[in-house]
Amino acid sequence: TETESETKVYPDEAYLDGINLGDFVELGDYKGVDVTVTKAEVTDEMVDQYIQSVLDSNKNKEEVDRAVKDGDVVDIKYVGKKDGVEFDGASYELTIGSNTFIDGFEDGVIGMKKDETKELNLTFPEDYSNTDLAGADVVFTVTVNHVYEETDAVLDDAFVAARNIDGVSTVAEYRQYVYDNLMSSAKSQQETELERNVLEAVTANATFKETPEEMVSRYYDRLVKNLTATASMYGIDLETFMSYSYGLAADEYEDELQKSAQSAAEQIMVMQAIAEKEGLTLTDEELQADLESSASEYGYDSVDAYQEAIGDLRGYKEYLMSEKVTKYLIENANVTETEASTEEATEETTETETETTTETATEAE
Repeated sequence: TETESETKVYPDEAYLDGINLGDFVELGDYKGVDVTVTKAEVTDEMVDQYIQSVLDSNKNKEEVDRAVKDGDVVDIKYVGKKDGVEFDGASYELTIGSNTFIDGFEDGVIGMKKDETKELNLTFPEDYSNTDLAGADVVFTVTVNHVYEETDAVLDDAFVAARNIDGVSTVAEYRQYVYDNLMSSAKSQQETELERNVLEAVTANATFKETPEEMVSRYYDRLVKNLTATASMYGIDLETFMSYSYGLAADEYEDELQKSAQSAAEQIMVMQAIAEKEGLTLTDEELQADLESSASEYGYDSVDAYQEAIGDLRGYKEYLMSEKVTKYLIENANVTETEASTEEATEETTETETETTTETATEAE
């Protein structure tokens, strides 16, 4: 990213200005390359799917004075004990039937009423992740604080008004709002795909004599750093994240990251060679203008403070150069749009939904 701080000190050969490009790469065709991208498209079905996901996550909840039944939402307080020693306890809002707790817990709450307390004698499964509790007999003391009944939300003007979206108060306006945001997401995905495909095509046309090991190492470290930061957002380590997200074991994802670092180093050398050939190298004036603009955008007190946060400016300059060259390559590419398959379109819609998406992000902004 622009504000990446490279605290590790790398040798000059890890950066473009520390190597002689002619020793490493020879350009092939880079103007007018043929690339295909998926058409940015939003169907009525995609709009309907998104709106349904919003309705499903905003069901009406009304407190009721009756015994708990399947499908209810219950506000409970519980304490778990093993051999008389407490191992867990919390207040929790539980949907009965969600299978959030171990077998028998939710079934045991069914039939309870508000302010009722009950002891549940249960057994943890043998393969439970916490080995101290695996197969253990335990007692949960559960108190029901509130019982709620859920009903499906209905898409009407009142529901739309409750979303508190500026300029959107009717169902028709809401459908257009959803369409616009899904289209914005689709275009963003298309732009990312186009950039990737153009750079891959141009890089494939080039000939590499070798790649500076120090540069590959720098890109590898960056990938590990970024992925580790992403993993920490989910409260897990890098190995667990790579296993869950990509199905890769430690030795496998290390190989993949090495390949990605190699490709990144090759691409940045190709872009620098094109920049030099087409007069697209970054000027000192452009660098200064970007530093001033970004320092203000990211809330730094001064350009010097922002530059200190960045660290080594050489990597930053490479990033700005790559933006210029990528834009140039796209403007000179022969781009063909292809129709997205129904499966791809559904996947894209689902991805947008699970981010809670365009709507939540836009409202937050």
